Amino acid sequence: MEKIWLKSYPDGVPATVEPDQYRSLTQLLEESFRKNAARPHSVCMERWMTYQQLDELSGALGAWLQDAGLEPGARVAIMLPTIPQFAVTMSAVLRAGYTCVNVNPLYTARELEHQLRDSGATAIVILENFARTLEDVIEHTQVKHVVLASMGDLLGFWYGRWITFAVRHLAKMVPAFKLPLTGGRQVTTFRRALKQGAGMTLRATPQTLDSLAFLQYTGGTTGLSKGAELTHGNVVAAILQAEAWFTPALKRIADPSRTNSIAALPLYHIFALTLCFLGIRWGSHMTLIPNPRDFGKFIEVLKKRPFHLFPAVNTLFNALLQHPQFKSVDFSQLALSQAGGMAASEGTAREWQRVTGCPMVEGWGMSETCAIGTNNIVTSREFTGTIGLPLPGIDIAIKNDDGADLPLGEPGEICIRGPNVMRAYYNQPEETAKAFTGDGFMRTGDIGTMDGQGYIRIVDRKKDMINVSGFNVYPNELENVVSLCPGVVECAVIGVADEKQGEAVKLFVVKNDPTLSEEDVARFCRENLTGYKVPKYIEFRDELPKTNVGKILRRELRTARH
Repeated sequence: MEKIWLKSYPDGVPATVEPDQYRSLTQLLEESFRKNAARPHSVCMERWMTYQQLDELSGALGAWLQDAGLEPGARVAIMLPTIPQFAVTMSAVLRAGYTCVNVNPLYTARELEHQLRDSGATAIVILENFARTLEDVIEHTQVKHVVLASMGDLLGFWYGRWITFAVRHLAKMVPAFKLPLTGGRQVTTFRRALKQGAGMTLRATPQTLDSLAFLQYTGGTTGLSKGAELTHGNVVAAILQAEAWFTPALKRIADPSRTNSIAALPLYHIFALTLCFLGIRWGSHMTLIPNPRDFGKFIEVLKKRPFHLFPAVNTLFNALLQHPQFKSVDFSQLALSQAGGMAASEGTAREWQRVTGCPMVEGWGMSETCAIGTNNIVTSREFTGTIGLPLPGIDIAIKNDDGADLPLGEPGEICIRGPNVMRAYYNQPEETAKAFTGDGFMRTGDIGTMDGQGYIRIVDRKKDMINVSGFNVYPNELENVVSLCPGVVECAVIGVADEKQGEAVKLFVVKNDPTLSEEDVARFCRENLTGYKVPKYIEFRDELPKTNVGKILRRELRTARH
């Protein structure tokens, strides 16, 4: 298959990457720790951590985990928000020869139990704020070792203690809990594990690019989540692909190690996680935003120093734009506003560029692909409405249900093949077999088209498609159009049962203009959409249900009473 997209690549971007320059992801980490020892790795609440400190702390925690007697390749769950403990724990688990199992801290007991049981995790590092949830399920899991972190553990002695006290007793964000010690379970504080591990030696563990690095669980918005097996080689490939693609945006910075990336997305999410690894590869630093929903404090952090790379989902870009103080931020050094995780809307993209002067660049990927798949050219000065071109080393094919390639311009399932694509779904051979075509492409469930230059446009998720009287209606298209309607802040589209049409289109709208009426929105839709796409129902909401990452949950809108 001809890779027509290579002709559209910017000068200097390679066609492929070479993951085998490293023996493992661990080697990449440790080389960066040594090379960039004196440089800052992250800043959180104005407390800095250098690469040397990350090296020492992760080495200590890794040694402690080894001393705890975990088997080689053991699964270690990480249930932490975007705080310094995350990078320390993740690096420790990998360096000790184990597998990271990232867990959303806001999981319910049911969701947490499923992930711990399915992964077979025997240890967990968890922020005490979420220990009550663990208490409810731990006896139904294989977890034997609990490392209990507090918010202020790595924020300095006095300031850290104050933060922990404030979180526990003033904000009352730590519900009472009592973790059972039956069955030989042990509970150790994060600080104690670091102190004990500092007196131990981290043993080198044989690892290759085929070794398992992460069990990265899919979002689970349509049922029980599945663990994508991401190898060391998958993650290294994704890091190198991201580096090759994003570097042109940083030319005016000259030295990528000077880059300040805003880490507002949770680091357990694959989008933020891959960019975290890219920062380590560069030796640059991240500004950690533990609570991006506190927009006032978030904006105050943005004002403190220049920032260059801003990854976010569309809803986060949009929410910041609605805040009255956002326009007072200095955007002069912002080199790349990277959108991913969900479809970017044209309305939000236009406003973002108007306010910041930096175009929103949309990309596409999945947990199963280490967040890497396609991306628009990072030096582009306008929003394209596409998800861009396949990144170096990636093949994209548009296929029908039988796995046959479709002609350019014809919609079909977007299928991906490359060194960043997962090995399998953990312990689910049937799901794995269904996920891959005979020629090695992974089916993504997204419907899209490719044009003659290799640019890909998402039509919609296969499962979200609405059938109106035999016509296919794709919610993403409608949402993108409605986002341009004056007075609309956010919107979502679902299909609802209809006796005459089979399904009808229902539109949910969040507005910032109190005078905006259903008729105003309907008129805008009639002017911009063909008849069968115009929503039959329009409902205003104060807010839309979202995941912790900011994806709008169409499933919850479907299950609500209409």
